[in-house]
Amino acid sequence: MTKSESDTGYLRSEEAYLAHVRSLQAAVWPSGVPKEPVFPLGRRPLTHYLREWARRQPDKAAVLFYGRAMSYAELDRLSDQFAGLLNRLGARKGDRVAVFLPNCPQFYVCFFGILKAGCVHVPVNPMFTRPELAYEINDTQARIVIAHDQLAALVEEVRQECGVEHLVVTSFGDALGAEPEGPLPPALTAPRVAIPNSIDLMGALAKETAAPPQVDVAIDDIAALNYTGGTTGMPKGCVHSQFDMLFTGAVMGSVSMTVTSEDVVINFWPIFWMAGEDLGIILPMVTGATCVLMARWDAQAYMYAVQRYRATVSNMVVDNAVEIMSRPDARDYDLSSLREVMVASFVKKLNPVFRDGWRKLTGTTLREAAWGMTETHSYDAFNRGWQDDDRDLKQRQIFCGIPVPQTDFKIMEFGSDRLLPLGEEGELCVRTPSLLKGYWNKPDATAEGLVNGWLRTGDIGMISERGTIHFLGRRKEMLKVKGMSVFPSEIEAALGQHPDVTGSGVIGRVDETRGQVPVAFVTVLPERKGTTTAEVLAAFCRERLAVYKIPEIRIVDTLPMTATGKVKKEELAQLYG
Repeated sequence: MTKSESDTGYLRSEEAYLAHVRSLQAAVWPSGVPKEPVFPLGRRPLTHYLREWARRQPDKAAVLFYGRAMSYAELDRLSDQFAGLLNRLGARKGDRVAVFLPNCPQFYVCFFGILKAGCVHVPVNPMFTRPELAYEINDTQARIVIAHDQLAALVEEVRQECGVEHLVVTSFGDALGAEPEGPLPPALTAPRVAIPNSIDLMGALAKETAAPPQVDVAIDDIAALNYTGGTTGMPKGCVHSQFDMLFTGAVMGSVSMTVTSEDVVINFWPIFWMAGEDLGIILPMVTGATCVLMARWDAQAYMYAVQRYRATVSNMVVDNAVEIMSRPDARDYDLSSLREVMVASFVKKLNPVFRDGWRKLTGTTLREAAWGMTETHSYDAFNRGWQDDDRDLKQRQIFCGIPVPQTDFKIMEFGSDRLLPLGEEGELCVRTPSLLKGYWNKPDATAEGLVNGWLRTGDIGMISERGTIHFLGRRKEMLKVKGMSVFPSEIEAALGQHPDVTGSGVIGRVDETRGQVPVAFVTVLPERKGTTTAEVLAAFCRERLAVYKIPEIRIVDTLPMTATGKVKKEELAQLYG
């Protein structure tokens, strides 16, 4: 056997491949991190977790919302009553119920009430336009919609064409205490909007005196339809079970982080969004912790809430951390209670300068939240344990660490079933216990994406010779420069390491001799304009990227952004062509 054959012998079968990769990952497994997820109350439906925590710690706050505390016992009781209301309105096991709410405690009541009734939770983006709302309601055939009063008029517009039978309405005022605490977003104090032909949520719950319906709900029953962002066509509903939720909460609370019932989680991410649902609803419920819920991001309100409630766990985007560090009043607040703070690098990228600044301000080390998708319920890889000497930031970008327990990755050739050797770039495939069961109403997309228990993501990735996972970007964004693959995400990650760069988006420009040329649109700190030039940034890139990856750099005032903080690549060429 030649050296080449011995080096790649693991490719002879998928079983050999996975055994080899798992052995590499076991060798770099961080000390102190469990090798199996911890289920604090066992493998039971999430609704059972709520009932048990309500029994063990009835008076403990499950949700804190600008000073208003909703205890575990109250959440259990109100969600029982909501399950009863759904039953009275004709909802039966398997029926879809749409929740068109921003961040508010009523979202929790509806979420758990829907699961208790055996129905399917359909979170709807509160930023949706009329066509988007109509599409999702029609796709799920939800006949009951719970809406915020400031959004309910949009439901009324589509009510007949979508066959909505019951509109249940609530407001921020229903969730606030008599004396709200902290800086309040203006929307929280807006007058209540009267919605005719609707049911008042909290008023209706007060009238529900009968015992909740007794529905046989199994842990593997369909529990939610979480819609993808629709970047490659119409959004698709990912079918998830309560076990998918439970597994995600378990790995978040024991592997990605260490979270117990003593912790206080602060969350401003939208809880209709998978990342917000995971952090703001599922993680606290699995661990028995308290969630400090914010209606939206506000740096001052965040700092106030951390200090007021001694928050210990937080997720944010890098931009949020930079905004806090840039505020002159940042040191007026005590943020030292924060222990676990994970970030996502969307526009600004985590770099040593940002990490050092945050550590000096709070005593806590920022680290990336690693990799996940709506299809997998997120949190499929973790990089905990690589932060000493910034080892995680020195890896090839985008470094995702290693898989959480019971989760596997493999790299395959696009369009075939051929496994690729470690170190080669190809299609990133993942298999995890929290994998979607299919795409709702889309058998062709299900058959294409789910193959023998694996999700073929369509994204480009690489597994290194040490077994670490690297996400290189979406295939449709990959550029070919003189026949060589160039990934915009890698260039964006490199630019993000420069302390003056506040955001970037990379697309391709057609070139007669090179095929394509990467073009980076970059925003910089206002005070550094004129100093941090395109030439300076190009030189910075040359220290970190191969010569064929060096982009043309155009410094711009703003970047077109999506509602969830990502750069709209399709608009860059139109705006700056």
